[in-house]
Amino acid sequence: MRPRAIPHPYDLVLSASVLPLKTPQIKYNAEGDLLFSASKDHIINVWHSHNGERLGTYDGHNGSVWTVDVDSTSTYLVSGSADNMMKLWLVKTGECIKTWEFTTAIKRVQWSEDDSKILALTEQRMGYSGAVRVFEINRDGSAQADEPIFTINPTGKKATVAAWTALDKFIVTGHEDGRLNLWDMDGELFWEKEEKAHLEQITDLQLSEDGTYFVTSSKDKSAKIWSVGPDKSSGGDEDYLTLIKTFQGDTPLNSAALIPGKPYVLVGGGQEAMAVTTTSARQGHFEIKFWHRVFEEEVARVKGGFGPCNTIAVHPQMKGYSIGGEDGYVRVHHFDDDFALSKPYGNFEPED
Repeated sequence: MRPRAIPHPYDLVLSASVLPLKTPQIKYNAEGDLLFSASKDHIINVWHSHNGERLGTYDGHNGSVWTVDVDSTSTYLVSGSADNMMKLWLVKTGECIKTWEFTTAIKRVQWSEDDSKILALTEQRMGYSGAVRVFEINRDGSAQADEPIFTINPTGKKATVAAWTALDKFIVTGHEDGRLNLWDMDGELFWEKEEKAHLEQITDLQLSEDGTYFVTSSKDKSAKIWSVGPDKSSGGDEDYLTLIKTFQGDTPLNSAALIPGKPYVLVGGGQEAMAVTTTSARQGHFEIKFWHRVFEEEVARVKGGFGPCNTIAVHPQMKGYSIGGEDGYVRVHHFDDDFALSKPYGNFEPED
């Protein structure tokens, strides 16, 4: 089985870095017409997603930019960097209106569903413990608060990813040792998965449109779909993080994403960058793989870049997807119209 109208390799190739430096994260805005890319050259770029034209840059960080996110109205952009700073930007003008300083790098930022809060995941390093800090954002033009409204302090191995769940009820964190945890809005541990979600580090975590389930990727070569409970386990016990599907690959994964309204999961990764110079693209497994989320079967592969894929973002209107790679390029793929019009579920379409 193969999805209809899978895009040809590289509809557009965007140079996200002045030098061939890796692209850690890319994000579409809610409408999908803008694409934001972080880069190790300290610069955030914004592009027209349909033709690859660069609209501008957001300059101000002094270290590698690891993470970006844009709010649902495309008014504010937030970024986190290796310079230990998180910055809030005006999307339209590129003006930085607030800077928060931390003791370590910011590895993940994300807006809440109602655009009223931001979470910031700081790295555990040099004797400083990592934490997830949540900041209230004033959207009326008044000054932003310097201190978070609450802080989550994970124990054990450091958290590598974090995200809001549906209606901003919980924050889910993925950890270096493969654990998944749920935290409430008081910063307290709400649910700890007894068994490890993955055997190795969780590298990415992306939620569904409604926030009720999410997909994780890991260095253990697998991606998994989890529901956010409460559900009943096989033993009849209540479970708030239930494993739904597993997609086992043949290479370490750096990112995974869901295609809205279609039964496909996209995964990307590849051989570690330090070994790429001795490996061909095919042997490095840099392709983007399509898995059927119901049957857990790989159904297609699309050529990736010249190095490992670091991040995948799917167009919110299901017009395509983009990948950011270790080679410093963002590759934009567009789906054909047939793909959008196809009915993989027959006449029974999933509810929004």
